[in-house]
Amino acid sequence: MAPQQANRRGLLIILSSPSGAGKSTLAKRLRAWDSDIRFSVSATTRAPRPGEVNGQDYHFVSVEAFKHDVSNGDMLEHAHVFGNFYGSPKGPVQDAINAGQDVLFDIDWQGAQQITNSDLGKHTLSIFLLPPSITELRRRLEGRGQDDADTIGRRMEKSWDEISHWGSYDHVLINEDLDETEENLKTIIKATRLRRIQQPALIEHARNLQQEFEELQ
Repeated sequence: MAPQQANRRGLLIILSSPSGAGKSTLAKRLRAWDSDIRFSVSATTRAPRPGEVNGQDYHFVSVEAFKHDVSNGDMLEHAHVFGNFYGSPKGPVQDAINAGQDVLFDIDWQGAQQITNSDLGKHTLSIFLLPPSITELRRRLEGRGQDDADTIGRRMEKSWDEISHWGSYDHVLINEDLDETEENLKTIIKATRLRRIQQPALIEHARNLQQEFEELQ
């Protein structure tokens, strides 16, 4: 028996922002709001760190296997960072959207462009989070208490490179208040789920309406 078709196609939700703009917190809130939203599990060639579980934190693969997947078109996006490869395997994402599950990507603008330009790009929803000000962004980074001054300085330098690409996203939100931004994110997601391309059952419904109309003539 063929698998039952989902009532809707899932979305590839891309959430990007400079470090400190609230992306991780909002991503967790979205997953708590709707169990149909799942994180994309990236593949990487780096060694597992203590406590990391293969298939849960990352898909840990060899350099050869990673490059093979890239050459075969099996990575939606990929990058080389600090001597290791990272990427988003296409197969699990395709399975999820076919099952009506949304896949959440926490990636930068370069990865966002790769996914948007892929053959799954028509199912993409990209959202960029802007801080209310650069001063507030620095305050949030310092308030974490996780990084020294040099690390914060490097994060601030990188932040402008990220911010400069805000115009390539479908939606842009200024994250001044977390609760308000969360509600706006939910509104955007619910509306995008109703796009015609996300509702495969509409074609059959329209055909049924036509048949019913013709039978009544």
